[in-house]
Amino acid sequence: MGIERVRQYFSKWNMEDRIQEFDVSSTTVKLAAKALNCEPERIAKTLAFKVDEKPVLIVTAGDVKIDNKKYKQKFGAKAKMLSPEEVRELIGYEVGGVCPFGVSEDVAVYLDESLKRFETVFPACGNGNSAIELTIPELEKYSGYLEWIDVCNYPAG
Repeated sequence: MGIERVRQYFSKWNMEDRIQEFDVSSTTVKLAAKALNCEPERIAKTLAFKVDEKPVLIVTAGDVKIDNKKYKQKFGAKAKMLSPEEVRELIGYEVGGVCPFGVSEDVAVYLDESLKRFETVFPACGNGNSAIELTIPELEKYSGYLEWIDVCNYPAG
């Protein structure tokens, strides 16, 4: 169901053929990087939170984690991830396939600065064995993001 929703979403721009499907799972950064034969940091993971009782998606690079202090500065609250049931209900995708494409209008999408290091990144496409390679300008265009934010910790080194 999820991938069909994303295909339909991208069909408006004749881009549905760019979606890649795998015979293996891509539900984690490590598995997605292996399926795509790319660096884990180029996996654009989409994390689902609740801010003021509204769903929020934050797309980050695969090698970063949410920094609670930065998150609280930005959103005025502690980071509270959605449960798998809430993700399914509020976002419309299963955990492991969550993406910023074709989501409800009441879902706010943010892009984390950690993604700007790359020419292209690989977000999921609605299920646990799919992805699409997008340039950063394409990610901006197709995600319907509100703004770029800085809410992550970068790995040491």
